[in-house]
Amino acid sequence: MLTLATLNAADAAGFTALLDGVYEHSPWIAERAHAARPAGGFVSLPALKRALVEAVRAAGREAQLALVSAHPELAGKAMVAQALTAESTGEQGRAGLTHCTPEEFATLQRLNADYNAKFGFPFLLAVRGPRGEGLGRRQIIRAFQRRLGNHPDFEFAEALRNIHRIAEIRLNDKFGTVPLRGRQVWDWAEALAVHSDPGFREQGQVTVTYLTDAHRAVAAQLQQWMHECGFDDVTLDAVGNVVGVYHGARPDSPRLMTGSHYDTVRNGGKYDGRLGILVPMAVVAGLKRAGQRLPFGIEVVGFSEEEGQRYKATFLGSGALTGHFDPAWLDQQDAAGVPMRQAMQAAGLPATLAAIGALRRDPSRYLGFVEVHIEQGPVLDALDLPLGVVTSINGSVRYLGEVIGQASHAGTTPMGQRRDAACAVAELALFVERRAAAVPDCVGTVGMLDVPAGSINVVPGRCRFSLDLRATTNAARDALASDVRAELQRIASVRGVAFTLEETMSAQAAPSHPAWQQRWEAAVGALGLPVFRLPSGAGHDAMKLHEVMPQAMLFVRGGNAGISHNPLESISDDDAELCVAAFEHLVRHLDTA
Repeated sequence: MLTLATLNAADAAGFTALLDGVYEHSPWIAERAHAARPAGGFVSLPALKRALVEAVRAAGREAQLALVSAHPELAGKAMVAQALTAESTGEQGRAGLTHCTPEEFATLQRLNADYNAKFGFPFLLAVRGPRGEGLGRRQIIRAFQRRLGNHPDFEFAEALRNIHRIAEIRLNDKFGTVPLRGRQVWDWAEALAVHSDPGFREQGQVTVTYLTDAHRAVAAQLQQWMHECGFDDVTLDAVGNVVGVYHGARPDSPRLMTGSHYDTVRNGGKYDGRLGILVPMAVVAGLKRAGQRLPFGIEVVGFSEEEGQRYKATFLGSGALTGHFDPAWLDQQDAAGVPMRQAMQAAGLPATLAAIGALRRDPSRYLGFVEVHIEQGPVLDALDLPLGVVTSINGSVRYLGEVIGQASHAGTTPMGQRRDAACAVAELALFVERRAAAVPDCVGTVGMLDVPAGSINVVPGRCRFSLDLRATTNAARDALASDVRAELQRIASVRGVAFTLEETMSAQAAPSHPAWQQRWEAAVGALGLPVFRLPSGAGHDAMKLHEVMPQAMLFVRGGNAGISHNPLESISDDDAELCVAAFEHLVRHLDTA
């Protein structure tokens, strides 16, 4: 097996020869990586992988296109003629492409032709998949069909990302490296995904809402795994949080709290929230196997509810620990008319304010809160970076509004005499887009537009809409909201329409604690990866813990351009391994003095 010591000691020709086959018919990538090699050599395999990625990123479009074109079609002419490289032969064979049915082979040939006609280069997919052991033919065909609809520029970038994943797996083979802890995390996530609410389970969709049978099954499975990992105490608390504690060296040791949520949105992904529970579980399992205790305890919390899907009680699980459980939530009813109190009682929970109030944590006993989470966005994936350090969780404000104009005949009402409610909202939406884009890390979205009783031949008299405004600081969020409200007032005056605007939610920004952010940065740097900082546009349980203790987050890239809240949400076993390694570094180098 190849070692870093051997590779670092090689001259340019030897270095390139040792990495032959990692990138298909493209030795120039290894040559450029060698030329950019640090003085002391590559400190880790992730550092080597990054150097190869950077060589491709810096090469320019022409060289990148040549790299993409150097790869064979899936189940294409080269496979039939047995002219593939040894690496491609093994990969396509492992995916079963050498044993296609006639119908599958015909489908792949048609897809290859359609794809080449549209994009001008072959379809590229890391057929060994996110776990490194191979996709099935149906999965490959579905990915092929889906990606045919992409924009050419997006698809070119996606082809390069798949090339880097292919190269990563081939490097693992050369170095005899298997990301065992990452695969454990990946396998755990897959196992949890078998539980889903009725109506979604039958369609193969992941939906787990508060205190349903699926939700309780996930909680039971997490408890079982925590016991197996070696946690000293594992409990299900009064709101359904799964809490595992691995004690420190002394009974009175302070604790580091970590975790995330295990509920999901409807038809969501397998990693949103759950990754932040599973990664520290893997770290605790390693500490237990080694018989090691740290100067502090580790408290891993699987928060029972963060998404607000069954009840309008977002951050219910983490809010109970910070003392912010709203008593009115107990009387809320779900879509079927079931009050939360009744759902709790049916799940065997006490459903009393006394029991819930007792969950409040004493911040003086905790060092802080850290959370690992899938990015839920495209930034890291576009940069080919596996990890990112969060600088702040965006503050946000949401509104529901309605513009009231005058419904009138579309044919007889002159353009200059209309009071078109939909056009007023459209003008506002474009302003939101321009205003948010003018300030770094601000975002604004008009996600809902509705013309009640609209008709093709009627000027819209009413238009309902939503506003979601976010920024890294409260000041930037408030300035954005103020400008949007002022613009709505101006539009209404000019167009002769009225409006209502109701604020429905406001969340404070949660900047990362500087010392804890630096600990994550040190952990990423220790892996040999560049430290990239980014804000979180989505809300997280860390926002609630931020109210009572220091917090900081680590992001891992998502596959498929970072899509989340979607069945296509994905991570690789290698990236999960890096998460575990970063978390382990953080806890092993945490000075509590």
